[in-house]
Amino acid sequence: MHTKGAGGAILSCILQSGSILRSIAVSTAAFQTPLTFLTRDGLNSSSFWRKARSNHHLVRPSRAPAPLQTTHAHSMASQTQTVTQTATAAAEQVKEVDLRKPPKEKKRLDYRPPEYWIKKVDLDFDVHKDTTTVRSVLTCYRNRGSPSGADLVLHGEDLTLKEVKLNGKVLSEGAEGYGHDEDKQLVIRGKLLPADPDELFKVETTVAICPEKNFQLSGLYKSGGMYCTQCEAEGFRRITYFLDRPDVMSLYTVRVEASKSEYPVLLSNGNQISSGDAADGRHYASFEDPHPKPCYLFALVVGNLKSIHSDFTTTSGRKVRLEIFSEPHNVAKLDWAMESLKKAMKWDEEKFGREYDLDVFNIVAVDDFNMGAMENKGLNVFNTALILASPDTSTDADYERIMGVIAHEYFHNWTGNRVTCRDWFQLTLKEGLTVFRDQEFSRDMASAAVKRIEDIIMLRSRQFPEDAGPMAHPIRPESYIAMDNFYTATVYEKGAEVIRMYQTLLSKHGFRKGMDLYFTRHDGQAVTCDDFRAAMADANTSDLKQFERWYLQAGTPVVTVESASYDPSLKQFTIVVSQSTPATPGQAEKHPLHIPIKTGLLSKATGKELQPSMVLELKGEKETFVFDNVPEEPIASILRDFSAPCRLKFERSPDDLAFLMAHDTDDFNRWEAGQTLATIVIKDTYNKLSAGESPPALPGVFVEAWRKVLTATDIDRSLQTYSLRLPDEKTLIGEIAAPIAPDHLHNARQHVRKGLVEACKKELREVYDKLTQEVAAEGGVFKVDEPSIARRRLRNALLISMAVLQDPETVKLAVEHFETGLCMSDRISALYALADIPVAEREAVIQKFYGDSKDDKLKMCKWFAVQAQSDLPDTVERVKELMKHPDFELKNPNKLRAVVGAFANNNFHFHRKDGAGYSLVCDVIKEVDKLNPQMASRFAVFLAGWKNVEPVRSAMMKAQLERLRDTENLSNDTMEIVIKGLSG
Repeated sequence: MHTKGAGGAILSCILQSGSILRSIAVSTAAFQTPLTFLTRDGLNSSSFWRKARSNHHLVRPSRAPAPLQTTHAHSMASQTQTVTQTATAAAEQVKEVDLRKPPKEKKRLDYRPPEYWIKKVDLDFDVHKDTTTVRSVLTCYRNRGSPSGADLVLHGEDLTLKEVKLNGKVLSEGAEGYGHDEDKQLVIRGKLLPADPDELFKVETTVAICPEKNFQLSGLYKSGGMYCTQCEAEGFRRITYFLDRPDVMSLYTVRVEASKSEYPVLLSNGNQISSGDAADGRHYASFEDPHPKPCYLFALVVGNLKSIHSDFTTTSGRKVRLEIFSEPHNVAKLDWAMESLKKAMKWDEEKFGREYDLDVFNIVAVDDFNMGAMENKGLNVFNTALILASPDTSTDADYERIMGVIAHEYFHNWTGNRVTCRDWFQLTLKEGLTVFRDQEFSRDMASAAVKRIEDIIMLRSRQFPEDAGPMAHPIRPESYIAMDNFYTATVYEKGAEVIRMYQTLLSKHGFRKGMDLYFTRHDGQAVTCDDFRAAMADANTSDLKQFERWYLQAGTPVVTVESASYDPSLKQFTIVVSQSTPATPGQAEKHPLHIPIKTGLLSKATGKELQPSMVLELKGEKETFVFDNVPEEPIASILRDFSAPCRLKFERSPDDLAFLMAHDTDDFNRWEAGQTLATIVIKDTYNKLSAGESPPALPGVFVEAWRKVLTATDIDRSLQTYSLRLPDEKTLIGEIAAPIAPDHLHNARQHVRKGLVEACKKELREVYDKLTQEVAAEGGVFKVDEPSIARRRLRNALLISMAVLQDPETVKLAVEHFETGLCMSDRISALYALADIPVAEREAVIQKFYGDSKDDKLKMCKWFAVQAQSDLPDTVERVKELMKHPDFELKNPNKLRAVVGAFANNNFHFHRKDGAGYSLVCDVIKEVDKLNPQMASRFAVFLAGWKNVEPVRSAMMKAQLERLRDTENLSNDTMEIVIKGLSG
């Protein structure tokens, strides 16, 4: 998922934080979303892709965009009243939390196999307005390890039970039939069930559900004009009674019936085996999936949809029909998705030997979706933000991300579906592995260096803070209350880095051998992270026992280069390296990890490589590594390609860092040297501001190094853009001792940003004009290829950088940029360039963008986000007004993320001195929790970092968490975050 997101992801609208000189700091790693937004820095770094999971102070009329000015008070009040009524009704669906009794916690070590297995599932859906009847026939048998006479307990939630049958006989409620336990699960009395484990029996239930009122968007629900499902992690129990756990793998046959005129398209997993007309203008279709699967991979779609289709011939010569569905008005935006799917299928055959195994592969685009996308077997369901693409609606980052997420969900067919998780504690087994695979795919489709840098920016801004906060957990968690809270950056992104370390330690060839053995051993099984590690070790006859600690320990390890010295008489270079991992909640003691440190040596005189990259394996608390036959004094390039997810402490002078920026043969470490140098400068400025002093002048070595990157002509332009970018505020927080003063940090970064632009204004404009001339020379043709994307990325980032000066010349340039823009990347960049400048031109461009976007939901999300991320002083008040806007929908996750998620990631205004930002987010959480606990819990994480900020703000953040704690009927999802946040 891509919240992933989860099981399809992470999550994560993807707020694109960062670019040349400015970024919005991500306040939490757990807020995952499927929208791609650009920030003022002009770069598009993924933040929230996983299953990826207010009310006073009007905006001053002179500042409000025209669409807000024309919103009548009556319509605003009416919408607010409707939202409140809807939330109140939906609250009945949300499981209540008794504040006197803590929610139940599940623990990894308590795993037990089920008492019974389900061999086959026959489902029949009768879809009608306001009521859908679901008839389920489960063919079961007793687990040989469970005692004879054990009850069969089936999970269920928000189901109206109509009938229960056992082997065709109707059961009555009571001691001689069925009952319900304290958690309202359905219990079939064990004394009625066969004692012989080889004897099959059938349990049949008939239930009624109301998808139209399912605002949690979990289970079967209605999105716009279609019915669709989301079952990961525990949504299937909201459809019918079942053993809703991933280790129960069954064969499925599904029949669905609905109105033919209203819902001409009927889809489910597997191959369609029959279809036809039914009575009263209805029709039906039946599907059979020949591969056993857990219930979280079940999918059903019923709607008025159109599609595009194509064929793919597998490596063995079998033809597969590919079809992608959307609402009719979006069909023209599906071509890029189809192209991406074909590339992913071919890549998986070539790189991992994995061939698709059904006759059809379907994808459906859905507007209302908590996650990014979901890998249901043969029927993927996607948030529209991650599948619809056109030059007018999508940024270049959208195009890149759509390709990556389509690949991610397709790759799950083997890493997640064919081989799945034994229990949800093993989630990283499928998600970390599949994120690694989609990252490798994306590196092969574009610039490998740029993709690696993007991934590390996201890891540092999202996952490192998570590892340092109250929600810290290992990539394989030890416990949870609500599983939906663990579709996190740790499970996904850090999990992917752990998989990458296998490849670094074993080589690409060795990693492929391990993957092949893993598939051979476990195809068709539900397994654990230990099974994967064993396959890697056995295939390569390697000892990976210590490597298990990456699955057991939370926290980001710190690797410190204690010394690096050269002995010219022995021609030896010696590095002494140590490791430590900070204490995390529940884990005070840490043990040494098995850390691969990719290292190379460069000539200090010429910059030429003296020692190509080699992997040093750090296993103890401190180790010494000696390089022999080194002809001259070198400069060490350590942790190349970011070979392990850790913080590197290595004291180097500004001159040495500038040297590495110019000469390092590892693209990641060239970029990293610049980031380290910039961090030193920003930290120095922050310290001065915190002490009440004036900010210092920028060091000349830093300015000149930045100027050289800006004017370079022999560098990949995407890499050039990222090399000009300053570290974002969230990454910087990890480099500064708590408690942090958010305003000082923001102002320090802005000071450095502005100083660079002032010093290099002439060169910035010259490079911008040169890129503009290149665009004109090509006749204004939009292309989605690497050179075109790189040029747009650099040109747009330069515009946004120049806008920090807020001078009339740049305002005029930004307006021209908007009016002549070839695509969404150009236009939204111009809007971000103007977003912080209080001039009439800003409001005019916002109004023009709104007029061009009001009929397109995804474009509207961008319109909302750019205002919520603004630096202007009335941003909190503007966000409150945006939430009253007629085009805002509290029930739509994409728009909720576009406004509230974008604002909560606006570090400066979220941490406003008067606490208004905290109060706004808390108010939203309380309202959203009644509708959609998954979304509410993700917002709650923003408040959980209260211990990291200075005392006054810290107290205000904590007070908002206490407000949530004291809220009646708060969901388990949100309560878990609140409890952990307060205990932090």
